[in-house]
Amino acid sequence: MDPFVEIRDVTFGYGATPVLSNVSLHLHRGQFAGLVGPSGAGKTSLLKLILGTLRPNRGSVTIGGATLNGRPAPQVGYVPQLESVDWNFPVTVEQVVLMGRVRQSSWLPWHDAGAKHAARAVLQRLEIDHLANRHIRDLSGGQQQRVFLARALISQPELLVLDEPTSGVDMRTAENVLHLLCDLNQQGITILMTSHDLNAVAAHLPWVICLNRRVIAEGPPERAFTDAVLSETYQGDMMVLRHNGMVLVHQRPHHHTRKEVLPAPVLGHRRSEQEGKEETEKAYAMAT
Repeated sequence: MDPFVEIRDVTFGYGATPVLSNVSLHLHRGQFAGLVGPSGAGKTSLLKLILGTLRPNRGSVTIGGATLNGRPAPQVGYVPQLESVDWNFPVTVEQVVLMGRVRQSSWLPWHDAGAKHAARAVLQRLEIDHLANRHIRDLSGGQQQRVFLARALISQPELLVLDEPTSGVDMRTAENVLHLLCDLNQQGITILMTSHDLNAVAAHLPWVICLNRRVIAEGPPERAFTDAVLSETYQGDMMVLRHNGMVLVHQRPHHHTRKEVLPAPVLGHRRSEQEGKEETEKAYAMAT
């Protein structure tokens, strides 16, 4: 099977500063993959190379058999980090979604009935059609994420690229977003997403790519997530635990203890000196 996305010997840097070095990887149609690594590892730059908004200094990026050469790929939808969005910009949910139709729009400065019908259809698909006329700043984090998913999906992409889709939302919302992505993947969309939540990636994604300027390892989480691979990826002492078929990742605890950091915690709600002393001694005894 020919790869749908192929990155071959790509090196990229901003000026004289290298960001990616000899990166090679590929995705097949229908694959759902996570890209993990520390801040500054080149994850976002790699996404932009796939989007065609950046051009590699060396190597090639091919999607669907066509080499991008710094040109945007028409079959790719993009969902940015929520933190990068100006939530005070005066725009409604429907207007944000219609931005995803720019490539298909005519020269007219408004959208026709077909575009609006498509926007309503994708909003309904993501179960947020009742929010169409709401301002984006008035939405919850999960609703905002769905809006930008809808903006990407309205162009009917074959590949969906997401930068930290679970960042800045609570645990339950992040879980819902990942389940939604799994549903979209089962409907035939190839997905590549970045994430700092290694445990969520291990629990939900079938394939991971560990990146730190180069590809350290890739494969199913149960094979790719090892102490050695993650320690090399994050340049720290990482440990991987396996329990009842689950892969759990954590940074190895430092040598200091809680007692050394906070030897005598003080409760702020104490009602008397004696009661405060008793509660503090009880809390200290429980901590040790």
